[in-house]
Amino acid sequence: MRLLALELIFSLLDIRGHIPRFDDFRPAPVAPAPTGTARALAAAIAAFAVLSLAIWAAVRLAVHLF
Repeated sequence: MRLLALELIFSLLDIRGHIPRFDDFRPAPVAPAPTGTARALAAAIAAFAVLSLAIWAAVRLAVHLF
């Protein structure tokens, strides 16, 4: 019902031709970018390493102080 009302409003405002239909879109080729995946994996590993080192340093400092 909402889509019908929205379509009616758009047709009254004369902007109906600017809305693409679902069948107007062609499916994109499914080819993952290997560089993007590798960069994301490297960033996740680096973030995990930095957080691990920060926790290790905090624990080591706490043990040393007490």
